[in-house]
Amino acid sequence: MRDSSLLHELISLSAARDPLAPALTYGKHSLRYGEVQDWVDRFASGLIGLGLQRGERVAIYLEKRFETVVASFGAPAAGGVFVPLNPLLKPEQVGYILRDCNVRVLVTSNERLALLQPVLGACRDLRQVVTLDAAQPQPAAADGPACAPWSELLASPGRAGHRVIDTDMAAILYTSGSTGKPKGVVLSHRNMVAGAKSVASYLDNRPSDTLLAALPLSFDAGFSQLTTAFHAGARVVLLNYLLPRDVLKALEREKVTGLTAVPPLYIQLSQLEWPASITEHLRYFANTGGRMPRETLTALRERVPKTMPFLMYGLTEAFRSTFLPPEEVDRRPDSIGKAIPNAEILVLREDGTPCAPQEPGELVHRGALVGMGYWNDPEKTAERYKPLPLHAPGREAGLVLPELAVFSGDTVRMDEEGFLYFVGRRDEMMKTSGYRVSPTEVEEILYETRLVGECVAFGVDHPALGQAIQVIATATPGGQVDVEALLAECRARMPAYMVPAGISVREGPLPRNPNGKIDRKTLSTEWNDAHER
Repeated sequence: MRDSSLLHELISLSAARDPLAPALTYGKHSLRYGEVQDWVDRFASGLIGLGLQRGERVAIYLEKRFETVVASFGAPAAGGVFVPLNPLLKPEQVGYILRDCNVRVLVTSNERLALLQPVLGACRDLRQVVTLDAAQPQPAAADGPACAPWSELLASPGRAGHRVIDTDMAAILYTSGSTGKPKGVVLSHRNMVAGAKSVASYLDNRPSDTLLAALPLSFDAGFSQLTTAFHAGARVVLLNYLLPRDVLKALEREKVTGLTAVPPLYIQLSQLEWPASITEHLRYFANTGGRMPRETLTALRERVPKTMPFLMYGLTEAFRSTFLPPEEVDRRPDSIGKAIPNAEILVLREDGTPCAPQEPGELVHRGALVGMGYWNDPEKTAERYKPLPLHAPGREAGLVLPELAVFSGDTVRMDEEGFLYFVGRRDEMMKTSGYRVSPTEVEEILYETRLVGECVAFGVDHPALGQAIQVIATATPGGQVDVEALLAECRARMPAYMVPAGISVREGPLPRNPNGKIDRKTLSTEWNDAHER
């Protein structure tokens, strides 16, 4: 049987192998691979019937549910490009994205469509809205997009999609936009399929696996739960949770074997009691979206001692970059590991030359997962996607055409054995008393004290120090933050220049961006605004 090269083939090939195998679970209902494939085919046919042209964008503004997954794979199957919108986004943010990438078709619900009415008038390229509800509202403006029910779209199968190849666009994933307008990262079929195969290989995903989709599907690591599972023929449980305890209930109820989440969620989960049965079936838990505090990792391993931890690092611009095998966690728990299969990670100086062991430099990702740039933004694309310098690994002088790599903007160091360690984001590094300090270094030590529930560190302008380190912290469950005791612990554990100049206490949890990460930018802006008055 041939291998998959296009995104939707991840489903079709698994359906061909075993159409009766469970593919998706949502609430009390499940779909088999053959059923998902039928839905995808019908949705793609319906898009062709609406006149969707090759490469046109299909936005999906829904919570996690069957239709969200079907539309995400059905749009590329038709030859279009899917644009997943985080369901937490406000109408103004949705409107910006619809305009920015000239969305032609929007898939949503009646309730969400009603909220979007004030912004749809400015979305001049939007021709069609597909809603899940039987009763179809009419757009407020007479010249607005037409509406069609989901059931009608799936009622007329048989139309073939446009021809596409693996270097064509498959998706545009928008970043959270915490530092300005969100950027649309364009990914090809090759990017997403190569990523699925690579991640599934080192996680050893298999048909017997059940993966929990707890992260937003608009987040690259969240969508990766679908692609890796479908490549392996595994089952995915779609979860829209309100409380961290809901995640534990789903792990136990569905006998989940693989969980991928971001550090803020793991911090909350580590402070809860886990049902004892989870470790009997949870084969691995994987971290992405930032370094997991060592204290959190230790607590999680105590709760699920039979479960393998995978520490990962990824870039939306390249889908996934590194992982640390479980057998290395005890030896180097602070490492983000080495390059994933079929990728190469370089650590380069500003002049493009390789860094020596232990020398901090910029993490640069090359290979099949490097995306296609930022949609409609040549300036930001040129900042992040750059040609590799001559004589970089794999770049001999006789090669004439340039190879673009992702220059991450993240500072890392590589040890003598090739293992990588995250230092910090270049735009988040704090310069205090002449020293460069990563906020994650400060946060790591704060978590080690066990005196905080969540915390975030950032730099604020200071006339003498350059920047002073400010911390916002929350209490542990049922406790309170003793600021003096916490500062005493900091003085005992940190060099003097790293000790926070101030610690503000806030009720938790700390605010997240739409991808579930603690929103450092918003917190620092709020703190500065409050202290300017």
